[in-house]
Amino acid sequence: MIKVKGIAAFSTTKPLGPFSFERRDPKEHDVVIEIKYCGICHSDIHNVRSEWFPGIYPMVPGHEIAGVVSAVGSKVKKFKVGDHAGVGCFVDSCRECDHCKEGLDQYCLEGNTLTYNAKDKEGNVTYGGYSNIIVVDENYTLKIPQSIPLDKAAPLLCAGITLYSPLMHWRVGPGKKVGIMGLGGLGHMGVKIARALGAEVFVLSHSDKKQEDALKMGAHHFIATKDESVFKQYAGKFDLIINTVSSHELNMSNYFNLLKLDGTLVSVGAPEKPLTIHPFPLIIMRRNYAGSVIGSIKETQEMLDFCAKHNITPEIELITPEQINVAYERVIQSDVRYRFVIDISKI
Repeated sequence: MIKVKGIAAFSTTKPLGPFSFERRDPKEHDVVIEIKYCGICHSDIHNVRSEWFPGIYPMVPGHEIAGVVSAVGSKVKKFKVGDHAGVGCFVDSCRECDHCKEGLDQYCLEGNTLTYNAKDKEGNVTYGGYSNIIVVDENYTLKIPQSIPLDKAAPLLCAGITLYSPLMHWRVGPGKKVGIMGLGGLGHMGVKIARALGAEVFVLSHSDKKQEDALKMGAHHFIATKDESVFKQYAGKFDLIINTVSSHELNMSNYFNLLKLDGTLVSVGAPEKPLTIHPFPLIIMRRNYAGSVIGSIKETQEMLDFCAKHNITPEIELITPEQINVAYERVIQSDVRYRFVIDISKI
């Protein structure tokens, strides 16, 4: 067994703190990664506080993992020692269902194995990236292009793919008008990727505090939705809107009305409480309301290569492990521009 140092949550209310544990010795297809950086996702906070479902404690969060391969199993073919490697939101799937066979393992019908706060096929609890070492099957490990700095690569493994996947699925490109609701850790990646795909990009944000940032990141337009007259001004304009906001207090009818005939609004943000939705704005223009979750391993690799090609990286604030608890409170207050990344070397 490999001895590991980490940072864990011990209950829904206690501060996160040091935690030592063990990981398995590498099997023949396993990759051992020395973790250098791990991003903080809002879903880490939801999990730690058992806001979506009961947590497994102690819990080592983190599914935006970037590091360097330190060892490989005897039959590993995709990685060698010294490679830059990443781990995203899941570390295994059934591999046998129709979805897995179609390369859609993020939608595994048997349920994929989450990187943390889950149990693997042997019944062992999974521990995530707030730790200095992780062991992962090579088929669920990502190759990080050398041109992407490891600290900035980390958030791509969740925030990047969460926006890339729906933008690709709904075929965003030149001539398409795309709205990104919220300019946070997820939203700012949507702006950069949609712009690189050639779309006309709009940011929809409650206040105008981030307007300058949005335009610098590549948005063509910024709409401050606190002035409700904008919903009439932009009615019927958008081909696609992606909702990255984790709030249940949105008037979704206002946003549905922004869609063109056959337009689609996709939710990727997951609020703690349900949204209230009236179907009438959908019915009258054959509009669609959809959801999307991360991306497959194959698609995540495509996203990393796309970001390397187009020089796309997230905006990050680097922190030490001792700053995690403060960072959580700042995420809740939307006081981060735009993704916290933990320097795991300081663990």
